Amino acid sequence: MIIYPTLEILNGKCVSLTRGRLAEPVIWHVDPVETAQQFAAAGAEWMHVTDMNGLRGDGENDALIEEIIRAARIPVQLGGGFRSRERVEHWIDRGAGRVVIGTMAAQEPDWLHQLAKRHPDQIVLAVDIYQGHVMTEGWQKYSALEPDTFIAAFDQAPLAGVIVTDIDADIEDQDGSVGVISGLAAKTRHAVIARGTIRTVDDVARLKYVYNISGTMIGRALLSKDVNLAEAIAVARPEPERVAEFQ
Repeated sequence: MIIYPTLEILNGKCVSLTRGRLAEPVIWHVDPVETAQQFAAAGAEWMHVTDMNGLRGDGENDALIEEIIRAARIPVQLGGGFRSRERVEHWIDRGAGRVVIGTMAAQEPDWLHQLAKRHPDQIVLAVDIYQGHVMTEGWQKYSALEPDTFIAAFDQAPLAGVIVTDIDADIEDQDGSVGVISGLAAKTRHAVIARGTIRTVDDVARLKYVYNISGTMIGRALLSKDVNLAEAIAVARPEPERVAEFQ
């Protein structure tokens, strides 16, 4: 299972949100570029960056995100308000390993199919769930789409994976979140990346045995130092199978 250390960038600062409330960010007084370098030094294979201003449709974090991509020296999965093919290709050209699409997938599914075919294994579908339905616009708008139907609509698209967030259980009810995410993971052929489920290293140990969970995103728990990244990566690695000794 791959650990995706995660940075959420709002107005040039690292933040964490509770249930997507952009008006009430927790601000972390760390340097985003240095933090990305620390993630790589700890052994991360990938990292994830969300441009919160991109979700809001304001601000300008492009220069900072480009610097993070260059400094990290590991592949970066980038999310945050992608609403045009030009914007997606802008970031792929500038070194983003993957781009995450959520709202536009719900609004224009054919557009996402075409985009995935144009950039196979570089597009990730974001599925944000609240009260059994898919949310859009950075968790701000409730849709009529049910998560399993939504994911199934893209089963034949050459996606790099699917990020699943259970907003109902974000932070407070971790066990419920794992249940929702594992249920969806069992219904798709795409590798699923869980979000919002890790508060301790023990959670990593539990999650790695869930069927079709290929990775998990960890942001707040790393920045608060509740989770040590190097330890989490070690725990997430597959354990070697025992081989019988033959005489």
